[in-house]
Amino acid sequence: MGAQSLTTSNLPVIVINTNGQEIPNEPKIMADMGIIYNGEGVRNAVSDPFNHYNGKIGIEIRGQSSQMFPMKSYSIELWDNNGNSQDKSLFGMPKESDWVLYAPYTDKTLMRNFLAYTFSRELGHWASRCRYVELVLNGDYKGIYVFMEKIKRGSGRVPVTKMAATDTGGDAVTGGYIFSIDKEADGWYSAVYPWYSTAGQNIRFSYIYPKITALVPEQTAYIKGYVDSFEAALDGTQFQDKQWGWRRFADEASFIDYMIVNEVSRNVDGYRLSSYFYKDRYSKGGKLIAGPVWDYDLAFRNANYCKGSDVSGWAYQFNKECTQDFWQVPFWWYRFEKDSAFQANFRCRWKSARNTSLSDNRIYFLIDSIVSLTAEARQRHFQRWPVLGSYIWPNPDPIPSTYAGEIEALKSWIAARVGWISASIPNEGPCYDYPASETADVLITGYPNPVSSWFFLDIRSRLAQQIHIRVTDVSGRIVLNRNFAALYGKNSLQLETGAWSPGIYFLSCQAASGEKTIFRLVRQ
Repeated sequence: MGAQSLTTSNLPVIVINTNGQEIPNEPKIMADMGIIYNGEGVRNAVSDPFNHYNGKIGIEIRGQSSQMFPMKSYSIELWDNNGNSQDKSLFGMPKESDWVLYAPYTDKTLMRNFLAYTFSRELGHWASRCRYVELVLNGDYKGIYVFMEKIKRGSGRVPVTKMAATDTGGDAVTGGYIFSIDKEADGWYSAVYPWYSTAGQNIRFSYIYPKITALVPEQTAYIKGYVDSFEAALDGTQFQDKQWGWRRFADEASFIDYMIVNEVSRNVDGYRLSSYFYKDRYSKGGKLIAGPVWDYDLAFRNANYCKGSDVSGWAYQFNKECTQDFWQVPFWWYRFEKDSAFQANFRCRWKSARNTSLSDNRIYFLIDSIVSLTAEARQRHFQRWPVLGSYIWPNPDPIPSTYAGEIEALKSWIAARVGWISASIPNEGPCYDYPASETADVLITGYPNPVSSWFFLDIRSRLAQQIHIRVTDVSGRIVLNRNFAALYGKNSLQLETGAWSPGIYFLSCQAASGEKTIFRLVRQ
């Protein structure tokens, strides 16, 4: 199908001419690129002048497994006539030279990456901004592409300090770094083998920034040593300790948000491939940050292996499902499962996000906005790539026969997925929810018994109410008499018992609702 099938579009139009050259996997070749973009709400005709960009680029094929598809993704770099990189702002994004033209071939909704990146950005993190375009390459109409920012250090991208080869000591050597867990073998190996794997696999880290060719030995030693220290603390017996545990090396909030995006999407590659992390200097915070998120074309029910399309189950437990897969999930996420504070904080963040950036209304609005935006161009796209209703690796069954069916499957899967997550997060911590199935208005438990110095009450209340607490000895003498203002949810109260004489005591907790709980305590 030639370019003549595209005359005008509501999307920007990108025209690339390689002047007879084949585009290789690498290195980049020089080509000409023109962008027709007449502004928001204005149509773009292929006969219009190249008014948004008109110049040289370097271009190469990008991706790993996606390279087998006939619709290719490309990395492009803006060049001057001499092949030198040049930074420019495109579509209102911060100035840069490196960009990605992503081909949504196996993702028939055309929006899985867009959704994941938007979720992460609205949780407060940098994530690649996306712009839907139509591409004409060497006179051949190539369909809808997603023009995206590349993960790269910069004031408008990953916010870490620029490093020089002279940054070898003091605060300077502590940042900034970007590294990944991926297939490139140019970094170092984890000191802790992944849990549950059975084939001797190990986690491989790759240098992203500075590039391996720019790093000096002091810098490679520093970032490896820092990650080793983080893993040792997380793997150690004091991993939950506020002073000596893993939190002194890593930013917990970023790991929680990273986990939320991976779990909402049940990304089958999540945690184990295309997983990025960065670390700035001590003077600028200095802790390990999870992210940016990247590569979600096989997420949101789009992988038919290792339970990738299941509504239930945690994505981080991949190693339990596919123990033989070479690319495993690091032990970190299994360890977080055993960290009660992490679980409690995850619950609070999840509940907050479900009321804001991950509310049903927000999710459906994002999906519907892309359905509307691409309505016209989709007709050309799926004529060029007639994949609807066909199996494209690794689409799960059943395969919808229409685009509307793809969107309905996406929406219903996400609704079921967020429902499963909400029901499966341990109901503990400050964001505890009183069980809807419970008929009583208050649930009270206590420990230890026998007591010595302290007795602890766990009070779970359906509503804010006064709890009258009274303790008597066997003769009926009142030892303690007080009111406790219980809030909705989970409350904790500790009673000092060290001054009590040894013997039997009766502790009565009477709620304003009238319900009473009585404990028979033994003071040793």
